[in-house]
Amino acid sequence: MEQPPQRPTVLVLRRISARFEEALSKGFHLLKPWEAEDGVEAESGQASGAFLARHADSVRAVLCSDPGTRVEGRVMALLPRLECVVSTSMGLNNVDVAECRRRGVAVANAGSVFCEDTADHAVGLLIDVLRRVSAGDRYVRSGRWPQQGDFPLGSKLGGKRVGIVGLGKIGSEIAGRLQAFGCVILYHARTRKTYVPYAYSPSVLDLAKQSDVLVVACELTDETHHIINKDVLSALGKHGVVINIGRGRLVDEKALVRCLIQGEIGGAGLDVFENEPDVPAELRLMDNVVLSPHKAFLSQKSLSDIIQLTVQNLEAFFSNRPLLSPVT
Repeated sequence: MEQPPQRPTVLVLRRISARFEEALSKGFHLLKPWEAEDGVEAESGQASGAFLARHADSVRAVLCSDPGTRVEGRVMALLPRLECVVSTSMGLNNVDVAECRRRGVAVANAGSVFCEDTADHAVGLLIDVLRRVSAGDRYVRSGRWPQQGDFPLGSKLGGKRVGIVGLGKIGSEIAGRLQAFGCVILYHARTRKTYVPYAYSPSVLDLAKQSDVLVVACELTDETHHIINKDVLSALGKHGVVINIGRGRLVDEKALVRCLIQGEIGGAGLDVFENEPDVPAELRLMDNVVLSPHKAFLSQKSLSDIIQLTVQNLEAFFSNRPLLSPVT
């Protein structure tokens, strides 16, 4: 009797949802470090060296599904047959792309799957902060309306000068949405985009001086770590608002908390934090701050789309076809 073809092996570095695992398991044999007694390092939560070494001969593809999971030289050195890294994120601060290139390892990411949802969420956070939607909801639910009377007014969105830090795919989607609301768009990026109609600022500090709102949508790199710092926040001013849907470490969280407490900026909408899932208590207590649990990018539709794209990228790799969303 003919044996069914063996499923290709994929190393999954961090636990994934049951829905994701079910879809991948149909076509691939999944190596899951968290199921092995010595599979995960206690302190870092990363796959252990012992686990990687034990499976060194069978791993040609790795799935990186969590921003806290690093695919770097240490991991690659223990996986000499590694040829492909598939990340479910758009940003690649958790993948050493330069080392992958040096070793001839192909890399795929989420492409544009999350762009629209992330942009929608950024706009939602901004509207919430300006119009005090969540604060008003708490006001009504707590029974304060009958006792304390009218709720303080919020601010108008239309006409706001919105500075976008990083005008990539997500930043561009945010710009288009806010322009439709009547906002004036400005931006800072590594290079001027000659094909866009928005005003360019050569530095984030300059952008903050000209803006009512800063939306942080750039990648996290060594250069962009704490790109939103005390000086930038001070330049934004006491009525300014910060929206962060990028990465937590793009914003100096301690400086942000201090500025909010001291009234040096007007508010913040945050989907990401420096030490997730830990969020400073001060932020959780402020009515002019809107928080969400790092889910700006994800909806039912985008979850289905990223599962499909991940499966297709892995199928393409094991079939010697071009990746669908390669990092070039």
